[in-house]
Amino acid sequence: MSNSAKIAIGGVVAAAILMPFIGFWLSLLVLIGVPTVAYLLLDPSQRRRLRRITRKEIGR
Repeated sequence: MSNSAKIAIGGVVAAAILMPFIGFWLSLLVLIGVPTVAYLLLDPSQRRRLRRITRKEIGR
């Protein structure tokens, strides 16, 4: 299983656990917001490297 699949599964599990406590919309915001903020905190060179690696793995 790839790292991105593990992260996606972890996000779904975290949202499922948070949903009863904080509500659907707030848990959806956490599910979408945390990876987005983490991506935006990367340097431009790190973003290019991340996109390049992801594209290479798609062709495998």
